[in-house]
Amino acid sequence: MTAGEPILIWGAGAIGGILGAYAARAGHPVQMVDIEADHVQAMRRDGLRIEGPVEEFAQILPAETPATLTGTYRRVILAVKAHHTRQAMLMLMPHLAQDGFVVSAQNGLNERVIAEMIGADRTVGCFVNFGADWLAPGRILYGNRAAVALGELDGRISPRVREMHALFALVEPEAVVTNNIWGYLWGKMGYGALLFATALTPESMSDAMDPAQWRPVYAALGHEVMRLAQAEGVTPLGFNGFDPDAFLTRDTARMDASIDAMVAHNRKTAKTHSGIYRDLAIRKRKTEVDAQVGVLIEIGRGHGIPTPALSELCNLIHGIENGTRTQSTALLDRMVAICS
Repeated sequence: MTAGEPILIWGAGAIGGILGAYAARAGHPVQMVDIEADHVQAMRRDGLRIEGPVEEFAQILPAETPATLTGTYRRVILAVKAHHTRQAMLMLMPHLAQDGFVVSAQNGLNERVIAEMIGADRTVGCFVNFGADWLAPGRILYGNRAAVALGELDGRISPRVREMHALFALVEPEAVVTNNIWGYLWGKMGYGALLFATALTPESMSDAMDPAQWRPVYAALGHEVMRLAQAEGVTPLGFNGFDPDAFLTRDTARMDASIDAMVAHNRKTAKTHSGIYRDLAIRKRKTEVDAQVGVLIEIGRGHGIPTPALSELCNLIHGIENGTRTQSTALLDRMVAICS
């Protein structure tokens, strides 16, 4: 990396905050940006506190709000919620150097949106699955280590991907450079759909996934997403227990083994509930459902592939968001009727 050249991290929440704290601690200049002024002040004054079983430390970070940020940057990591991607891109584009690029450290297929706005040649794909939560201004929980991958959208192994991989490896030493970043991203879309279903309930991720009576829901959701990936010409990759082929072929024994592995993985983390659950139950705000599940439904329409399980999941999450439904295991029971 170029000495003294700062990395702009747009979004200092769970993922962006951890990346920034680790990079700064290792001596890399970073510039954090976040819309929450009290979070910005806490990072500047007292430092960003990383908490949890992986490691605990505090790191003072240069931080600004979008309104106070100045300058241009070659390397930008976008780490905002998926449904804020377009708005965040509009704010950061004036700060993107002419030879600059954006790494999407997000959930979803946001690389499609970013590439549409600045070009695929300026967009780097990124897959992040470690567990983290924003707790309060200046405080982030780092719950567990998990898979991380970076890659060019066209599959090339480029110098800039290797450059950014070295940065992400500070957080996850097992991070990889891949020639199939879309495979990782679609794998995460399948896994993510399952996590949205767990958030229909107040249960932990593992407790919502484990019971046999609800497994048809996860089987149907995983299958629909993997069918869409196949239609898009993508070979999804597995990680941390998720087995794409099992869900594509609806092999019951393999799906059960995959769910068992995901349950076991999530029982080992201090992050017991998904970020989706936290958005609904704790932060009382809109989730990424339209930017993730909704996008999948649209892709299904484009291919003429029905997505009844994903559509019902989206409707139920919307109901919780707008207050017409309450998180309950009864909602998973409702999903079973559609998915069996």
